[in-house]
Amino acid sequence: MQPGGLDVQALMQQAAEMQRGLAAAQEQLAAAEVTGSAGGGMVTATMTGAGELTGITIAPAAVDPDDLETLQDLVVAAVRDASREAAELAESAMGPLAGGLGGGLGLPGL
Repeated sequence: MQPGGLDVQALMQQAAEMQRGLAAAQEQLAAAEVTGSAGGGMVTATMTGAGELTGITIAPAAVDPDDLETLQDLVVAAVRDASREAAELAESAMGPLAGGLGGGLGLPGL
């Protein structure tokens, strides 16, 4: 232990362990998929847990050439729903890891 009670080696080891944990969680999020929907499932959006949009599915019944504005709104709502799902998945995967930063490293707010 260093003077003043700070063990730099232990601190560096803890930081390296946290970094490995975060990298593993990021890989898991990139591989996970979430789906959001709108219009009772007429439009669905698929995203990775990392927030990359990978697909949109539109039911034929959702397509009205005289009302494209509604279809556009449904697409936006489905993407927002998928984005919310991805954010919740990321929070559950990364939250415990990020929460460990505050006390162990002595860095307020992290």
